[in-house]
Amino acid sequence: MIPQLVEVRDEQLAGWPLARANYEALAHTERRSINIGPLQGALQCNPARIVSTGARTDAASIGKRPCFLCAANRPAEQLSEEIIPGWEFLVNPYPIFPLHFTIASTQHIPQGDVPLEMASMAERLPGMTVFFNGAKAGASAPDHLHCQTVITSELPLMRYLEEGRNPDALPFKVHYSVIRPDVEGMIRLHLLTNSSGPDSLPGCAESGLVNAYMWIGEDGMLRVAVVPRKAHRPSCYTTGSGAGYMVSPGAIDMAGVVILPRRADFDSITQADVDKIYSEVALPPSGTDGMSEINK
Repeated sequence: MIPQLVEVRDEQLAGWPLARANYEALAHTERRSINIGPLQGALQCNPARIVSTGARTDAASIGKRPCFLCAANRPAEQLSEEIIPGWEFLVNPYPIFPLHFTIASTQHIPQGDVPLEMASMAERLPGMTVFFNGAKAGASAPDHLHCQTVITSELPLMRYLEEGRNPDALPFKVHYSVIRPDVEGMIRLHLLTNSSGPDSLPGCAESGLVNAYMWIGEDGMLRVAVVPRKAHRPSCYTTGSGAGYMVSPGAIDMAGVVILPRRADFDSITQADVDKIYSEVALPPSGTDGMSEINK
């Protein structure tokens, strides 16, 4: 599937100069390693992502701009195709990884509950992880239901879970299940660890404070990881030039790749800063105070 997606991306970039420039810029993206609890994560300086990281997501700001995920408002160059009924597959023009797509609902409805259609999307995209940012957990377009997808191996959290380590040892709560379609039209949850996972998912989704991931494992099973959140942005978040960092954690950040669009932030942020950011936006595991406890 991944070679086919490369063809889809290349076809799109051939006719869309803005997107092509942003994908070419990824070759010059800088990274450095950082620990996120037990994850071997990374900081990534990605200037093009300032569009998302710096997005105003309050109702007044959203009401003043046309929705860029609605077909009527998209750039003329942006191609789309149906991946499953009711969902369109689009090249993301502001990529974090060399293969980065958005999967947008054909309806202009807000981000809400985790869409169960993600399971069907993941089955159509082996080798990729489909992820969802809740309305208050990283979504820069909370007014239009959408998911995104990148190569599974790019995400430290997914690599960590695939290696069979205990998700309860992470520096934030993860409800980790395996889904397998037992009969057509029915999905059964096969829980690997936290038995409260399926029961707590609706409550997390309703608040908008959740990131969710679905992907196909090497065994052909569809995996689901849900990261409940306690905040959208950390106290250090700023779009100004004073103290603070322009960092707005979404699903990719919660999966171990911290996106920093400003070079000054990338150069100056420390391990202690990253620990504090995660302690403020992620729910800590039971019995701990957060990231600091994990790193002791």
